[in-house]
Amino acid sequence: MRNQARTVIVTGASQGIGSGLVTAFLKRDYSVVANSRKIEESGAFAPSEKLALVDGDIGEAATAAKIVDLAIGRFGSIDALVNNAGIFFVKPFTDYTARDFRTLASTNLEGFIYVTQLAIKQMLVQKSGGSIVSITTTMAEHPIAGIDASVPMMTKGGLEAITRSLAMEYAKEGIRVNAVAPGVVDTPMHKDDPRDFLKSLSPMGRIIDVQDIVEAVLYLTEARQVTGEVLHVDGGSHVGKW
Repeated sequence: MRNQARTVIVTGASQGIGSGLVTAFLKRDYSVVANSRKIEESGAFAPSEKLALVDGDIGEAATAAKIVDLAIGRFGSIDALVNNAGIFFVKPFTDYTARDFRTLASTNLEGFIYVTQLAIKQMLVQKSGGSIVSITTTMAEHPIAGIDASVPMMTKGGLEAITRSLAMEYAKEGIRVNAVAPGVVDTPMHKDDPRDFLKSLSPMGRIIDVQDIVEAVLYLTEARQVTGEVLHVDGGSHVGKW
């Protein structure tokens, strides 16, 4: 990756992990293209010289094209992409509907495919490598009894599989592809859940802070010899039973 004029795309950027990532990348002097369905309306950020906002559903190819075109047209390059956008809801496997599956696949899989394809194409043109980091979950590999999320985990497991495949496919071009697998993170998604229950889901007995995930993403974005890695930030949940 180039040392100057670095540009990063962050999806799912209006709150939680995504919002933390936008702030952190700006502090590191990246130019940032931030996307969510209604990021301008959310008021999470104001556009600036180094920050461009793009409204739209990442599960639509047109949104991905708009994001990438803006990154190239305004900032001149795409050096990093963080696929943070994702949805998750819990119900018994037999209760998931075809509509549920389409909704999950649209955001979690199609959203990844469309923007990542376009970002990699631009990185190949630039011939200066690049970084792609996706947010998955530790539950994709280590289910938790009582949290019935089989269909969402199918999509997140798919992200981990394609992370390894793309890492190998583009290693010679210097494009690194990694993922971060969080445990329970203190985001609006969990605002109504009992704190003691959330703490019990980690061997360390703590709820993970957004900054913990942000630091992991920053590390993978800039770690020049790390690719194909799924970095667990889950207080040890992936290690085994506790």
